[in-house]
Amino acid sequence: MPDRLYFTESDEANALIASDPMALLVGFALDQQVTVQKAFAGPLVLKERLGALDAATLASADLEPVFRTRPAIHRFPGAMAQRVHELAVHVRDRYDGDAARVWTDAADSGALRANLAGLPGFGEMKVKALGAVLAKRFGVEAASELVPWHPTLGDVDSPQALADYQATKRAHKAEWSKAPARS
Repeated sequence: MPDRLYFTESDEANALIASDPMALLVGFALDQQVTVQKAFAGPLVLKERLGALDAATLASADLEPVFRTRPAIHRFPGAMAQRVHELAVHVRDRYDGDAARVWTDAADSGALRANLAGLPGFGEMKVKALGAVLAKRFGVEAASELVPWHPTLGDVDSPQALADYQATKRAHKAEWSKAPARS
């Protein structure tokens, strides 16, 4: 297990998402319409504001005011507060509050894919991205078949690797936006 994931500029946030499976899931839930750095700094901000980041605490809290407190945790604080609440309820109810069980309970890649896809707000792209992180950073064997061919956050092992990953992603998005629409 890594001692940190280099997804933010905060060493404390990077250590938290590497050591706390719920923090990692929350970071992935928030990784939408904001920078990777903003998304994965969110779990630390939540922990600081709530005092804890476990599934039971998140599931029982009114998260919207916590998300809206300035600076807001996400650019869409209401929607993301609801998403994180749903995620916490799912982890609390389905995995007895133990977020790591999302992957430790999976006997194979098919079961892991189903567990990840069952998380509220986790579509195919998040399943692949989290699968890549689990396989490449945490050595989760069942995740190896989920790793896509293209670079993902699973390839990020340093601040420079994050910068390189984001530059490559921006270049690809620019190319995709220039491509003619298919009818």
